[in-house]
Amino acid sequence: MAVKLRLQRRGHKGYAFYSIVAADSRAPRDGRFIEKVGTYNPNTDPSTVDLKFDRALYWLEVGAQPTDTVRSILSREGVLLMKHLRGGVKKGAFDEAAAQAKFEAWKAEKSKQTTAILSKQAADRKAAAVERLAAERKQNEEIAKKVAEKKAAASVAEAEAEAAPAEEEAPAEA
Repeated sequence: MAVKLRLQRRGHKGYAFYSIVAADSRAPRDGRFIEKVGTYNPNTDPSTVDLKFDRALYWLEVGAQPTDTVRSILSREGVLLMKHLRGGVKKGAFDEAAAQAKFEAWKAEKSKQTTAILSKQAADRKAAAVERLAAERKQNEEIAKKVAEKKAAASVAEAEAEAAPAEEEAPAEA
C-alpha cells in the first residue's frame, strides 16, 4: 500500500481549511485516511499550521510521499530537515546531539526571520495607514476650500442682489 501525506479539505465554501493526513494513495481526496497529522489554515496572515511533528516525521521515515503543498508545509516547519539530519546520523556523519544542535540553530534562525517579516509587515501597514490619513486630510482640505469658495461666491452674489434693488430705489428718490 502506497501512503501519501496530503491535504484533506474542510471548512465551507469560500473558506477552505485543510487537515494534513496520511492516506492510502488510492483513496479520494476527502475520503478515508489512516491518521490525521495536523491542520493547515491558509485564511490567516500568515497561514497557520498546527502539526504533530513526530508523527509527520514518522510517516516520512516509513516512506510516505508528500504532495507538493504538504512538502512545502513540512519544509517550512522543519520536518524535512529533521528527516535529512536523522539520515546523516544513521550513516554516521555526525551524532544525535550534533543533529539536534543543527536543528535548534535552524529553528532559532527561522524564528528570527519570521519575527523580522512580521514586524516589517506591521510597519508597512502602519505607514500605509498614515499615508491614507494624509491623503484623506488633503482631500478634505480641498473640499473645504471649494465649499468656502462657493459660500463666498454665494454671499457676494447675495450682497449684489441686495445692493441692486437698493440702487434702483435710490435714484427713484432723487
